[in-house]
Amino acid sequence: MVLGVVLSIKNLHLMNYLIEHPSKIVKGKVSLPASKSLSNRALIIQAICKEAFSISNLSQAKDTKVLKEALENFSNTINTDDAGTSMRFLTAFFSIQKQEVVLKGSKRMHERPIAPLVEALNSLGANISYLQKDGYPPLHIKKGNIQGGDIQVNSTISSQFISALLLIAPTLSGGLTIKLKGNLVSKSYLEMTLKMMAYFGIEYKWCSQTIQIKEQQYKAKDISIENDWSAVTFWLEIVAIAEQAQIELNGLCKNSWQGDIKALSIFSKLGVNYRFDNNQLILFKELKKKPAKQLNLIKTPDLAQAICCTYACLKHRLKIIGLSTLKIKETDRISAIQSELKKLGVDTKITQNSILIKDFCEYVGTPLIKTNQDHRMAMSFAPLSLRFGKLIIEDADVVKKSYPTFWEELEKVGFTIFPVTDSNN
Repeated sequence: MVLGVVLSIKNLHLMNYLIEHPSKIVKGKVSLPASKSLSNRALIIQAICKEAFSISNLSQAKDTKVLKEALENFSNTINTDDAGTSMRFLTAFFSIQKQEVVLKGSKRMHERPIAPLVEALNSLGANISYLQKDGYPPLHIKKGNIQGGDIQVNSTISSQFISALLLIAPTLSGGLTIKLKGNLVSKSYLEMTLKMMAYFGIEYKWCSQTIQIKEQQYKAKDISIENDWSAVTFWLEIVAIAEQAQIELNGLCKNSWQGDIKALSIFSKLGVNYRFDNNQLILFKELKKKPAKQLNLIKTPDLAQAICCTYACLKHRLKIIGLSTLKIKETDRISAIQSELKKLGVDTKITQNSILIKDFCEYVGTPLIKTNQDHRMAMSFAPLSLRFGKLIIEDADVVKKSYPTFWEELEKVGFTIFPVTDSNN
């Protein structure tokens, strides 16, 4: 193994990191990023609202920066890179503008479907066409004559399609009624969208598979963005795995709009206890309860990687279902979890919708964990160094997508991080 000189990780980019934690004792106060999910929704509403309002604690994640720049610059060609939320939200946003724009992204983004959203918008009078493969970005959005009405949307692929439509719904003549087709995935994100819209004065009705929003105006109201509950998941994982732990996290609400707060109840059965002190969440170890043997994450699929890694590390068998959306994320997350856990001696069985952690074997060497440009892969596997010893995270800079300071925060609680200059280790 060839290691470079230990450098300040603030200055490292596109590099592999060797991660370990000598003491296995994790204690301290760490900083969380602001929620990019809340930030992105607030930015779209701000761009639509006829009166100005301020957004404080806006996310510094790459995805949010991409969206903010697109909304401020109004360029004729916008590259969203790998920001899926930005691609979907901007598609709907520009369909109600009088501007012609091309929306493109990374190679992976051009492999992620967007047809249900485009078809819904075009059925309402938008003028959107595909520039390469039908059903996928890049998109050419021309001035249309979009109106309100009744539409059906496939809700089994991505809740972002529906959130994108909801955010523009109040601006449409006659309002919008959306009938959801199929089992709704990532319901918590849809609920988040509607709660934020309600904060800005929008009334809605959601009955069974139908959401109705009348034509109305957003009301300007300053907002402070809560910190990210998705990021909390990795600290829950760390506390569950560490021999001793106490972590303090600020800027969180016990009545959060964010669905990933559900992780608290899941990890409470894996040796993690918690308490709230105003807007501070304190995590600490406790005697383990009986962990769940099966979980359905159809409402919160983004929790899957951290949960799988924790169960694997603690050698608990688990079956997770409700994961169909993971196939079309930054990478095929179901296959990625299987391939990288195998390097740690963990045997899994996967389907298009599920992961089964079924056996544990010995492994040899220092595994190189491939992120496949997926931020959650990097952040879910790094904590495993607490039990498996040294491991290498490939292209560690990918965390900037949602948690730019993640590696610095790990250092605060005793993790050591070395840049690895030889990627063939």
